[in-house]
Amino acid sequence: MAYLNSIKNNSILLFSMFFWFTTLMMNAQKTHITPKPQKIIEGTSSLKISNETQIVFDNTNKTIATHLQHYFKESYGLSLKTTDYQNLKKNYISFQVDENLTEEAYELTVENNKIIICAKNKAGWFYGVQTLKQLCDYNSYYSKYEKYIEIKDIKIIDAPRFKWRAFMLDEARYFKGMKQVKMLLDEMAFLKMNVFHWHLVDDQGWRIEIKKYPKLTEIGSKRKSTQVGPLQWDSPIQSGETHKGFYTQQQIKEIVAYAKERCITVVPEIEMPGHSSAAIASYPWLGTSKKEIEVPIKFGVGKDVYDVTNQRVVQFLKDVLDEVMTLFPSKVIHIGGDEVKYNHWKNAASVKKYMKSNNLATPADLQVYFTNNISKYLQSKGRRMMGWNEIMGHNLHHYQNKKDTKTTQKLAQESIIHFWKGDVDLATTAASNGYEIVNSLHTFTYLDYKYKNLPLSKAYSFNPVPEKLNKKYHDKVIGLGCQMWGEWIPTNGEMHYKVFPRIAAYAEVGWTQKENKNFNDFKVRLKNLQKHWESRGIYFAPDEYVEKK
Repeated sequence: MAYLNSIKNNSILLFSMFFWFTTLMMNAQKTHITPKPQKIIEGTSSLKISNETQIVFDNTNKTIATHLQHYFKESYGLSLKTTDYQNLKKNYISFQVDENLTEEAYELTVENNKIIICAKNKAGWFYGVQTLKQLCDYNSYYSKYEKYIEIKDIKIIDAPRFKWRAFMLDEARYFKGMKQVKMLLDEMAFLKMNVFHWHLVDDQGWRIEIKKYPKLTEIGSKRKSTQVGPLQWDSPIQSGETHKGFYTQQQIKEIVAYAKERCITVVPEIEMPGHSSAAIASYPWLGTSKKEIEVPIKFGVGKDVYDVTNQRVVQFLKDVLDEVMTLFPSKVIHIGGDEVKYNHWKNAASVKKYMKSNNLATPADLQVYFTNNISKYLQSKGRRMMGWNEIMGHNLHHYQNKKDTKTTQKLAQESIIHFWKGDVDLATTAASNGYEIVNSLHTFTYLDYKYKNLPLSKAYSFNPVPEKLNKKYHDKVIGLGCQMWGEWIPTNGEMHYKVFPRIAAYAEVGWTQKENKNFNDFKVRLKNLQKHWESRGIYFAPDEYVEKK
């Protein structure tokens, strides 16, 4: 009996060891990259990156080679040399051109003691480097004693699903400053997001220096107090403390250049004709009522809107846009256009007279008419207008009279519609009519929402392409945005908590093909990102808080 028990125990031990070994091997073979690539082919050999490894570059990718060199030095203490000599035989990392690849696509190959990143352009090489960094950080063996990183042979074939993969930061409500913006740009780049939508102007603050109109920052960038408290929108509590801050034009140039190095386009949003109280507080003649107001200390829709029937006001907006365009090379300029309370226009005799003389029957007609004129102006400067979907005259708000939102005006076809609210059929119809759409449906993409209302799983499940949209119009949906509205993020830590980890879910929505997505797999890979964020001093929401309770 003892002999039989011994055999049984040994069998159990052997089975346990086999199970443990098999599990270990399966885990070892699992490559963790976020966002998930299109295709991964794993080899059996490996390569060591050491001080002897060289980074080969030419004039088209020298900055990326330098970026990679700094990464190995800062992260691992490895001093890799760069060289423009193209005929090395082994132990090198090189960048090669492949004109057959699409924009932003790349192929990364680790084999035969070398690493090759193929792409059509800088963006593709840059994204290949981000993947290589994740291979090194998450899928390698590192020896600090012998100073090398060992990664397995692998081939990754990858390209994004959408060309517009945006993160929006609202600094009009709470000014965050350059350090936080650069941190966000770094994390966007790491996750292959390519548009930083910068909400710089709103009722509660004007955050961009405009030299022709200095009062915009002298007055408009400051509010004497701020609505606070657990009731949020319904709170009667005030902070009793001044909040202020803005970016000089020189600082904006620095941030735009920083983003460009990371293949990120900065798209500024300059709100018009609504959400304009901070500007009107600076220059009362801009408003419909012409009355003096203060920068609002409560959140929500402001006290007045621009008088777009006054040519002096229109010229002011063009002057602002001129300075904005000198700072931002983005082909797209976002003009907001949301939540315009039409009662301001309806109560003004001069506006009524203007509408009559221009055959504009409703306030929505006036808004579309004004918006088209701004679109024409931007087009004359080689730019393109984008706005929230109210710019089409959509009736989205309970405070608007339905009659006021009927319009016979047709929005300029070149406009990009930023869909955020209303029946999804509105987005479907716009795309079917030939408009390009960025889908940011608020119930799926608004980062100011609590996790119980927008858990991580719901963020990950978002599909920017409306279900009813005919396949022939799918290319009209150019991507998505996720929005960090700023009303309830007074501190950096509160912002981190709301953004991270949901930003990783949106990055994967924007990059990874729908059929390759898997939430359980994403959660496994998220563990690596959490370690990365922790090392960067980012206060992400813990796992137990990111799902609906």
